[in-house]
Amino acid sequence: MEQFVFPSKAKKVSFALMAIGVLALIGGVASGYSGNRIWSNVLINGWFFFGIGLIGTFFVAVQYAAQAGWATVMKRVFEAISQYTYVGAAFLILVFIGASMHWNHIYHWMDPELYDPTSSHYDHLIANKQAYLNQPFWWARTLIFMGVYIFFTYWFRKKSMEEDQVGGLGIYKKSRTMSAIFLVFFGYTSVVATWDWLMSIDTHWFSTLYGWYIFSGIWISSMVSMYLLVAYLKSLGHLKEVNSSHIHDLGKWIFGVSFLWTYLFFSQFMLIWYSDIPEEVTYYIPRIEDYTYIFWGMVAVNFVFPMLLLMSKDTKKNLGVLTFVSFIILIGHWLDVYMLVTPGVMKAEGQIGWFEIGLALGFTGTFIFVVLNAMSKARVTVQNHPMMEESLHHHIN
Repeated sequence: MEQFVFPSKAKKVSFALMAIGVLALIGGVASGYSGNRIWSNVLINGWFFFGIGLIGTFFVAVQYAAQAGWATVMKRVFEAISQYTYVGAAFLILVFIGASMHWNHIYHWMDPELYDPTSSHYDHLIANKQAYLNQPFWWARTLIFMGVYIFFTYWFRKKSMEEDQVGGLGIYKKSRTMSAIFLVFFGYTSVVATWDWLMSIDTHWFSTLYGWYIFSGIWISSMVSMYLLVAYLKSLGHLKEVNSSHIHDLGKWIFGVSFLWTYLFFSQFMLIWYSDIPEEVTYYIPRIEDYTYIFWGMVAVNFVFPMLLLMSKDTKKNLGVLTFVSFIILIGHWLDVYMLVTPGVMKAEGQIGWFEIGLALGFTGTFIFVVLNAMSKARVTVQNHPMMEESLHHHIN
């Protein structure tokens, strides 16, 4: 069982990308970009990569709860992805602090004048939501959610490392129990978190499908990230145990979750657009009118590429096709998050320029560094896992 050594070339690339992000941030400030433009992009990238990391923890828990064996040879990949959860949480907390301190105005509902009947800015719709949207309660939820996510991410990784040393069934059984607890907690709070951190940007609007739609977006983003890391490790001569059947199953996950995202997007959009209720369509009108090409391009990319290129069994096993589709999906779902945040914060003034691209590259470099560094801290494949033999002999016709 070999040890992964962080390649110097990959380390240089990650540092170069981080430097581009820092320069973009400095350039944006020096160019006089509005605080909302800068902060909203930190939120976009913060959420996008945090979601990828969090699904790493989720996917580890799913394997335990389902007693699945097929992916055991790739378990360290899922764990490495999950280690970005800590860094992603820090970026999000930074944005939330900035909003609470009024350094940015991402969350309109945080303006105290909206709740004062004597103020000219009084908004009775937002005021009616004060029992839920108030900073003490919002921050309590945020800190509890983040704290529990981080705890389980740490616990699963720690026990996985211990299992390498001690073996047996004890740790595996404990991990199954903890996974069940985590998945129940995650199933509820992941939806509520999207209400708090993303949907509340457009405070007047709400959707009962929103949380599941966002969940499917971070799920597919994380799945393609897992695949790309597997493909990268195999290109370096690692993960020899991963065969075409494992790759095929990853391809099926990418294909299936892409369709789940499309289904949830269409279900939410179609019902709102068809009913044509003013307070509901107000969410989509600015996105369609002010961001026409980005909005419809994002939908087309995230649906058409997986559908056309991953429909057949053979392409789901093809590393080249899967790699191409994975990069396209990552870009498409970054655009999805961009459309979740920017119209609500920047109205019609949002754009994708050198600043947005540079900052996204900076976050990408940070993500690469954290994940590959985590990968180098343990064996590439787990040891003494009771499902390892099943995974090694995983074959499908």
